[in-house]
Amino acid sequence: MLFSLHAPRFTRRAALVATALAAVAAPFGAAQAQNIQQLKIMAPAAPGGGWDSTARQMQSAITQAGIVKNVQVANVTGAGGTIGLASLVNNMKGDGSQLMVNGLVMVGAILTNKSAVTLQQTTPIARLTGEYEVIVVPAASPIKTMKELAEKIKANPGAVAIAGGSAGGTDHILAGLIAKDVGADPSKINYVPFSGGGEALAAIMGNHVAAGISGYGEFVGPIKAGRLRALAVSGEKRLAGLPDVPTLKESGVNIELANWRSVVAPPGLSKEQTAALLDVVDKMVKSPQWKATLEKNDWVDLYMPGDQFAAYMKAEDVRITDILKTIGLVK
Repeated sequence: MLFSLHAPRFTRRAALVATALAAVAAPFGAAQAQNIQQLKIMAPAAPGGGWDSTARQMQSAITQAGIVKNVQVANVTGAGGTIGLASLVNNMKGDGSQLMVNGLVMVGAILTNKSAVTLQQTTPIARLTGEYEVIVVPAASPIKTMKELAEKIKANPGAVAIAGGSAGGTDHILAGLIAKDVGADPSKINYVPFSGGGEALAAIMGNHVAAGISGYGEFVGPIKAGRLRALAVSGEKRLAGLPDVPTLKESGVNIELANWRSVVAPPGLSKEQTAALLDVVDKMVKSPQWKATLEKNDWVDLYMPGDQFAAYMKAEDVRITDILKTIGLVK
């Protein structure tokens, strides 16, 4: 800050005070974030799934961008992520170096598993991304189009085994919504849940199920390698990575659904600890490494930090509860 040596004394003093205050008022979170020597990210699911992928992509972006040097990822599996959630809430209170990946799947799993703990007990940090679902069949399947799959589901939903993530998650919700839209009883769909995307992928490619539903990032490799056939995507428009695959709406199924993913922290954090984690995530989201990650995985940037995300999460709880009741997954 510049000021004239001939300015009145009180003006020079005010300028000096303002300079000092500006230094103190530099983003508090930024100063605190430097104190996070090790960041821990929990993926509350088995390796190979969407939460695991998100956690490991965060690890890579944060370390490569030099935001935190030591970032560790741990998997805690079971019950649609609610076992990991219980561990976060009950065993990690006050730990300002801990994050947990979660999202739409967990909102449903809390309801279907009648979890004793909820996301409202965590410290919301940020919504990060959205990902559209892809409906696939094994490469050798006689089912060539989404219309053909829809006709089979309508004729006999129990005869069409569909693999996906944990019961009550995004994949299960989409399967039920598809059944309902094509005129089948959603409560009679033959949905086969898996705790990790790797297990579901093995079941589909092994021809143990007729079809599969998951996020684009989990299926893109086998699709492009010719081991899976993509029938449709659940977005409002086609994915850049799969330009020849129609949307559900283009296929005559009037459904659109995105799977959002986010990070929360344990309860009991101080304002300073919360600010530090918010700053780490904010720096990550704005880094070129994270932007490259979004493009590579065809993830939609839905960044929403702090209090805004907390309000959104509450609203989603209401919305998903209604959806799950409508398709018969929650009584």
